[in-house]
Amino acid sequence: MHSIQIKTSAKEAMIDITARLEELLKSRETVSGLMTVYTPHTTTGLTINEGADPDVCRDILAHLRSIIPQHAGFRHAEGNSDAHIKATLFGSSVQVIVHEGRLMLGTWQSIFLGEFDGPRTRTIWVTFTG
Repeated sequence: MHSIQIKTSAKEAMIDITARLEELLKSRETVSGLMTVYTPHTTTGLTINEGADPDVCRDILAHLRSIIPQHAGFRHAEGNSDAHIKATLFGSSVQVIVHEGRLMLGTWQSIFLGEFDGPRTRTIWVTFTG
């Protein structure tokens, strides 16, 4: 298992972690298989989406804020229920096929950490199968 530390700088952000994951592949003997990426935080999530146009990430965050506002009468005492809901929608892990040392992502795809309760230092765990 590998661990990656990511420092986020805003309350909400989508951070492209694709290059960090590709760096992990360079140190691997197994060049084909399955990569699992997991976040152990209840207010972050992972997703695969378009990485070529930053407006896609901006649109995702803006519409999440619209449908899940920060202050909407939630009962959770910490005041971050919106972050928990957004993280749930993203999910806590993604899996990607690795073939001949490359992540098998589509032309425009990248892997993102969704930060919904930052800024913080986040940990991402990565495992390989195959």
